[in-house]
Amino acid sequence: MKASGKKQQRGSQQMSDLEPIKVVIVDDHDMVRKGLRVLLESFDDLKVVGEASDGQMAIDLCHQLPVDVVLMDILMPHMDGVEATERLRETRPQTQVLILTSYSTDENVELALKAGAIGYLMKNITGNELASAIRKAHTGQSTLASEAAQVLIRATTRPPALGYDLTEREVEVLRLMIKGMNNREIAEQLIISSSTVKNHVSSILSKLGTASRTQAVALAVEHRIVEE
Repeated sequence: MKASGKKQQRGSQQMSDLEPIKVVIVDDHDMVRKGLRVLLESFDDLKVVGEASDGQMAIDLCHQLPVDVVLMDILMPHMDGVEATERLRETRPQTQVLILTSYSTDENVELALKAGAIGYLMKNITGNELASAIRKAHTGQSTLASEAAQVLIRATTRPPALGYDLTEREVEVLRLMIKGMNNREIAEQLIISSSTVKNHVSSILSKLGTASRTQAVALAVEHRIVEE
């Protein structure tokens, strides 16, 4: 990302009568932050109001200053970008978070967007592309790197996780099955009738595609269907 020697305006629009977009840069590498600051300050409508080297510092900064958009790295010490994004969106929903990173693993992309990030960008984008993404984020529009878009496509086309259609009660029954309880013991534990437990067990076996309790339990443990 290269900075221009002259101040740049947003297209042909005059920015003199508009407040600049206030940006905070969050990255654990000092040189990256300095480079981004120089780059962003070459645009008339963008103003860097602060920098942070980890997620917790970013949260503290955003509670001290008026911030419109946060450029957030993913991998950082003390608190990573995903956790920081989630906390910021909970406490300062008016502040948008743009992920800017070198990593585009499926897990990172899905976790970041689930945490509330409005966009996911790679550090190889141009300065104009970054400025445009910040402007879009400020108006509530999302920008995704092609790598992140591919992750979302894969996520929407992959088959649902095993056990996704189990009801809360069936999950409770399955958890007790894993502990080795029989129908009578499960009924006593949940204060329901044995016949109701039998129906739940039958439904569980059907949804997991198994023919026996033993197979259902083994499958549930293998795929971690039930949280401990």
